[in-house]
Amino acid sequence: MLIDAYDLEVSSPPCEPGSERWSAFAHLQQDISAALPYLNAVWPDAIYDQPAHILTVARGGRRYTLRPLEIAASNLEDREQAQQVVDQMVGEINDIWERRGSITPNAEKRRRPTVLEVYKLLPGGNCKQCGEATCFVFASKLVAGQTHLVRCTRLLGPDFAQQRDSLHRMFPSSDG
Repeated sequence: MLIDAYDLEVSSPPCEPGSERWSAFAHLQQDISAALPYLNAVWPDAIYDQPAHILTVARGGRRYTLRPLEIAASNLEDREQAQQVVDQMVGEINDIWERRGSITPNAEKRRRPTVLEVYKLLPGGNCKQCGEATCFVFASKLVAGQTHLVRCTRLLGPDFAQQRDSLHRMFPSSDG
């Protein structure tokens, strides 16, 4: 087991004082740098900066940032949810680490798509069926990991199969 203990800190985001959403920081006792290339290999939507030893990934409407001695998670309701979310991420990291013998590590740095690149692939029309005011807002939230592709119901139609496939390649874990 790579991670067997951590200290949890929960705080409001420094960029949003007084926010009703919280961020969690799990301060690790073990350096997880060696695991990052394996996580990058398993998580196709991760962004890995090998020289800085930082990996970011979006999961379930929140963004995670992994550093050698820290796991940070955003968009949390309270300390209880922070504990659950961090425990789940620690479990996933430990599972991948245990399977590392069967995984080819990947140090490739992927680029996060821009909001404009995503927006151009959406059906357009600002139909609001996804719950957002505009397609541009939906694209912004998709890039930030705050929504899922399936929320854009117009993408499910046969006329948008090519765009849907392109977006699935950009956001492989965004099926909601």
